[in-house]
This record gives sequence, C-alpha cells and structure tokens, in this order.
Amino acid sequence: MSALRSAFPILERVAYLNAGTDGPVPQAAQQAAVRELASQVEQGRTTAHFERRFELQDGLRTGYAELLGCDVADIALSTSTSEGIGKVLAGLDVGADDEIVTSTDEHPGLIGPLIAARARGARIRAVPFTGLADAVGPATTLVATSHVNWRTGELAPPELADTGVPLILDGAQGAGAIPVDVLKLNCAAYAASGQKWLCGADGTGMLYLAPEFRERVNAIAPSYLSFADASRGFESELKADARRYDTPSLAREVIAFSLAALDILRAADLSAVLARGPVLAATLAGRLEAHGRTVAPRGHTTLVAWEDDDPEATRDRLATADVIVRNLPGTPYVRASVGAWSSEDDLDRLLDAL
Repeated sequence: MSALRSAFPILERVAYLNAGTDGPVPQAAQQAAVRELASQVEQGRTTAHFERRFELQDGLRTGYAELLGCDVADIALSTSTSEGIGKVLAGLDVGADDEIVTSTDEHPGLIGPLIAARARGARIRAVPFTGLADAVGPATTLVATSHVNWRTGELAPPELADTGVPLILDGAQGAGAIPVDVLKLNCAAYAASGQKWLCGADGTGMLYLAPEFRERVNAIAPSYLSFADASRGFESELKADARRYDTPSLAREVIAFSLAALDILRAADLSAVLARGPVLAATLAGRLEAHGRTVAPRGHTTLVAWEDDDPEATRDRLATADVIVRNLPGTPYVRASVGAWSSEDDLDRLLDAL
C-alpha cells in the first residue's frame, strides 16, 4: 500500500488516524477540484458547465453503486449520511401505529430524524446495540441503526437481515472502511458519507434505496433535477429511480474532488483497501490492550476506541506529537480510525505518544 500512502501528502509528516470524521485529502483530489474551478473562471458557467456537472455526477453515482454492490439506479447523491437518513425517515408515512427500534449508541445524524419521527407520533424504542435483532417484535415496523457503531467499532447484528422488518442503516463508518453489500445486508436503505473513508470532499454522500422500499419513501423536497421533464410544470413527473432523491445541487469542483479521491482507492484495488484497514485496526487494538488500555468492544472494523481519564486533553496532547485522533464527547473514549493508508509506523507513533 505504499503507492496509496504516497497519494496523501499529509501522511509524510502526520500519523493521521481520524478518517472516521474526515479522511486525509489526496493530492489528486485537490488538483481535480482546481482544474474544475479554473475551467469555470476561464469559460464561464454555461451549457458546457452543466453538462460537465452531470457527467461528473454520473461518474460518482456509478462509483458509489460499485462500492455498495447495487444497481446505479438505486443510488441517490447526497451531501452527507445525515441528509440521506433524514430524507428516508422524513419521507415515510410514520405515525402512532409505528414502532421504530434503534440503539442507545446512535450518532446525532440518526437521532435527529428519529426525534422528528417521534414528533409525528412514532414510538422510538432504543436498546443496546448488540441486542437490536432480539428487540424486534410484532409491533416493530422499522429498524434504524448504524452499520458500524461510531463509538466502539462494533458491527450491527447480522440477524437484522432476517427480521422481516425494513432495515435502515447509517453507513457512515461502513462505506469505504469495510466491504459493504447492501443486498446481503438486506437493508431497505443505506446512507453513507463521501468525506470519511472515501477521502472525498465535505458535502458529498450517497443514499441507497431498495427498489421495492423506494415506493414507500416520499421525495420530501424534489428539485429541478428530480423531474423526468421539468418543463411540464405541475404535470411534471419525478424520475422513476433513486435520482428523485438527489440533493438539489452539488458543486462541480466538489464532485470532481470526491470522484478523484474514489479513483485513488480504486487504483489501489478497492478490495485490498477494504481488507487492510480492519486488519491494521485489530493490530492496534491488540497492542493497546497489551499496554494496559481498556479497548471498547469492537468488530472487524476500522475503528478502535479506548478508555482515557481525560479524552479531550489526550486528543490535544497527541496532536502536538502529530498524531491525529479524536475524543468522543459524552464518553470516556479516545478513538483512532485506521485506514488502508495507515502504517505500522503510525501505530508506533500513537503508542509512543500515549
């Protein structure tokens, strides 16, 4: 993975272990964004500009579909995991007859839409993450949870695929970090980010909607590009596929940034990228435990969280040693995000700085 590592200038001086928040930026992504901006400066923003935007969007959508193992028609472009999750829950007709099972460890990006669903009458039942599948009962109409627990790195119970209840997954710590096959997960929806493990631009993301489930999700704020033919005014019909849920506008340079970053990972062999990160993270977890640290329960993922007496101070102290991690507010944890671009030397630097 030395060629992949060389694509990220920051890794020459920093042990960057924070892709669970924002991934490192590849040089090629910066260059791609600059080229698209320069073209707009020189050529203006006319028909060719919009055609280029649509071309880039098609490329990014195709890349996201390959990543999630689904048909390109089932992918909507979003600005974030939170937007994708929010569109699904807001677009469903939920009310007093609905019980939504979730976990007690969810990210605010999912908690917010669940609060909104509760305001419409839905009953929200939060249970421990590992007990999600067992919590599904006759009254449950929906499960909404993380694919990978953002605090600990635990995986959602695989039994969720067999409950018979629609499953909505927050894939912020899944897509680009571990292999994801939305068909095997048997999820109705999967939302993920472009800026984390895919090292793309802030303000990019994806939303998978299973075709049979999609018909239940209203497009809550369709925009110009949501229509098959916007020229028909009030007679206009929405696109038949997931594009009806696209975010209204993504900047040309932003799309180019994320597509170039994705291409870097593809060039390094995406399957190898997805295999290496979890193995290296498991190595870090074992070494932390050998040094007497209490590591949070985790799965075969890229996140490693451990208990610390003062997580925020430890985060800042490690940053002064050019080791970038994060603390998780409201928990005793410091969290390291280990990507395929990480090295054994990065792990050594973290342990030495601790």
